[in-house]
Amino acid sequence: MTRPPHSMEDLDHDALAVLAREYLLAGHLIDRAGMPVIIQHGRDVMRDVAIDEWMAASPIYSKRMQQLLGFAGDTVEACLKGMQIDIGAPPEFMDFRMEVADDHHGGFHLDHCGALMDVEPMGEDFVVAMCHHIEDPTFDATGWATNPKLRMRPVHRPPRIPADRHPHCAWTVTIDESGEPTEPPQQAERLRQSHAARLPLAHITEPADPLDGDLDYRRPLDPNLDLRAFATPALRAILEEVSLQAHLLVMGFTTAVEARLGADVATDAVAKQFAGVAGVVAERLCRTFELDRTAAGVATVFDLHPAFRPRGYIDWEVTVDGDGVSLRLGDSAATSEPGFSSWITTLAAGHDRPLRAIAAGVDPHWSVRPEGRGSWRVERTEAPADELPEVTLTKFSTGAAFRFDR
Repeated sequence: MTRPPHSMEDLDHDALAVLAREYLLAGHLIDRAGMPVIIQHGRDVMRDVAIDEWMAASPIYSKRMQQLLGFAGDTVEACLKGMQIDIGAPPEFMDFRMEVADDHHGGFHLDHCGALMDVEPMGEDFVVAMCHHIEDPTFDATGWATNPKLRMRPVHRPPRIPADRHPHCAWTVTIDESGEPTEPPQQAERLRQSHAARLPLAHITEPADPLDGDLDYRRPLDPNLDLRAFATPALRAILEEVSLQAHLLVMGFTTAVEARLGADVATDAVAKQFAGVAGVVAERLCRTFELDRTAAGVATVFDLHPAFRPRGYIDWEVTVDGDGVSLRLGDSAATSEPGFSSWITTLAAGHDRPLRAIAAGVDPHWSVRPEGRGSWRVERTEAPADELPEVTLTKFSTGAAFRFDR
C-alpha cells in the first residue's frame, strides 16, 4: 500500500494557494448544504440556525487567524484582514472590496455576492432574512472578536433597487470608543469548550527560499490580497486554520439545530450536510487539479479534502491498495468532541454516505464499503451510482460551479 501520489505534502507553493481558495469556498458551501435540510421546518427556523452557527464560530476562528498571521489587534484594519481569510468571505465568490481610513474607520462593498446570487431567485423574504436578519448580528459577532465596540452598518444592501444595482451592498466599519461594547456572543462561549476551538495553532517555519513569500500579514491591509503572497509554510498553516473554521461552523450548526429540533434531527441534518458538501467539493478538487479517475485520483481527493483536515485534529489515513483505496479514521480529538455533533463524530458513528459522495464525485463507478470500525474500502463497480440527493441540493448554489478567474 502506498500514500496518494499527489498528497498535500507534495503540493508546491502555487498549488497550495489554489487549494486555499478551494478550502475557503468549501467552507462557505456548508450553509448551502445544511439549509435545504432545515427549510422544511420553516424559514424562521432556518434563519435563526444560521444566526447561531455563525455567531458561535466566527468570533473563535477570527481571533485564531489574527494570532496565526500576527495581526491581532483592536483596530478596523485587524478586523478587515481577518475577513479576507474567512470562509464567510471566500475571494471572488464573495468579492469584498475593503478600505481602511484609520484605526477607527473603514468600510467595504461587495462587487459580487455569490450568496445573494443563490438567494435572490428564492424571493425578497429570503433576501431580507439573509442580508438583514442574519447579517446584522453575525457581523457584530465577527467584529466583537477584534473590538467589542466595532460596528458594521449598511450604507445600502439588498433587496436591490434597481434590480441590477452594483455594488451589491456597501457597509461602514467603525469603532466608537464612547459607545457600548457588544456583549460576548453566548453561542461562541459554548463552542470554546470544543477540542477544535482549543487546538494549538500551527507553527509557521522559515521557508527554504527567503523570496517564497510572507510568513505573516503584519503589513498594511492589501485590498487585492492574493494568497500567493504568503510563503509556503504560511499557506500550509492557513489551510489548517481554514479547514478548522469549517469544523467549528458545522458544530455551531448542529448545536443550533439540536437546541430547536432535537438530537435526532441534528444528527440527520449534519450527516446530510456533510454528504452534500463532500460530493460537491470532491468534484471541484478533481476539476481544479485535473485529476484522473483512477485509484490514484480517488486517493488524492480523499487526502486533500478539507473535511479530513487538519491532521492534528483528525486521524485520517488514505492509501492506494492495489486497484482500490483504503480509508481509515482513527480515534482523535475530532471523534471525541465533548457534547458536540460534527461531521467526524457522525462518520465515526457509521454515517458514511459522505464517503460515497466523495468517491462518486471523482467518478460514479467508484463505491465505498465498510470494512470494520473506522475502516472503508473504495473500489470500482460496473454500474454507476446515482448522484446522492444531498449533493444535488447543494448544487443549487452557484458556488458549486464557480470558477476563480482573477
